Amino acid sequence: MPASIEQILSSYNDRAPLSEAFTIPAAWYVDPRIAELERLNVFSKTWQLVARTSQLQNAGDFVATRVASEPIVVVRGADGTLRAFFNVCRHHAAAVVTQPCGQASILQCPYHGWKYGLDGSLKGMPEFEGVENFDRAQNGLMPIRVETWECFVFINLDPNAISLHEFLGGIVKRVSPLGISKLHYFDRRTYDIRCNWKVYVDNYLDGGYHVPHLHKGLSSVLDYKQYTIENEDRYCLQSSPMVASDEDASTGATRKGDRAWYFWQYPNLMINCYEGYMDTNYVIPIDADHCTVVFDFYFSDVGESRRAYNTESVNVGNRVQDEDLGICEDVQRGLKSRAYGAGRLSVRREAGEQLFHRLLAADLKS
Repeated sequence: MPASIEQILSSYNDRAPLSEAFTIPAAWYVDPRIAELERLNVFSKTWQLVARTSQLQNAGDFVATRVASEPIVVVRGADGTLRAFFNVCRHHAAAVVTQPCGQASILQCPYHGWKYGLDGSLKGMPEFEGVENFDRAQNGLMPIRVETWECFVFINLDPNAISLHEFLGGIVKRVSPLGISKLHYFDRRTYDIRCNWKVYVDNYLDGGYHVPHLHKGLSSVLDYKQYTIENEDRYCLQSSPMVASDEDASTGATRKGDRAWYFWQYPNLMINCYEGYMDTNYVIPIDADHCTVVFDFYFSDVGESRRAYNTESVNVGNRVQDEDLGICEDVQRGLKSRAYGAGRLSVRREAGEQLFHRLLAADLKS
């Protein structure tokens, strides 16, 4: 008989000190019941990145996406207020906004033509005369909480969740000196990976453990022995002094500065900063065996004279991602083997991974 969800959850000891700790068990990565519990207890109740503030500057600007399988739309109102709604028509449930982003003065459902204002209020229902006991004021788009931080827009499906600022905690002060809001968006790359979303996060949070072995180019510009890991609240900061190197010409030319900064914010957001550069990695669970990772690239100068340099920098990031993609898919296959149950953690390198597992356990067991 298969183990119950309660048995699977209880098989992880989230109170063990790092020196005695194991990873979360393999079942947490492969069981569809865990994936569904994460959708309900994690992604439906945490602040999720959905857009850049630069996409929503003017009245009528909108971005549509999905969070925890829910269709949502974020829009800048005529009054300048940023709002978010479930992207579901109150008539027969069609998506009101069908484009991923754009600009509109009214939100009109393509199915039966119902119209909604930028404030979500119902403005029009064609051929609806004679319908009784219908309150237009109670049939606007259903609102969702939306807040901003730096150059990012977040939503939370839970109306009772703590504020974004409280959720982010100490990362706000740690990121502030880096001036990331002064950087400009340049490009996006999206990767569909055959692994559980947690495999990708684990890989990110292993304290550089895999870098010398898997990322030779990146390793050439990092002082690996001085690589540090700091945990606080719901974030982990991994950082390393930079070293000049021509071992890998492209990496050496595009990854510069005194220090590399790698932030992870629970549950699925990563922010990577070098001098004049940032990329964000946003991991979206698809099912127990698949996830999508969205990379957005930012630079201090996105003028035409810097296009070739910025493009090469994106290509360096793409190469690192390709290296990670292969190993993550290999790990997912290994997690299904009868030879593996759970692994131990490096005290020197994997404190961030333990923080992730503990936070996740707290949400899944609640």
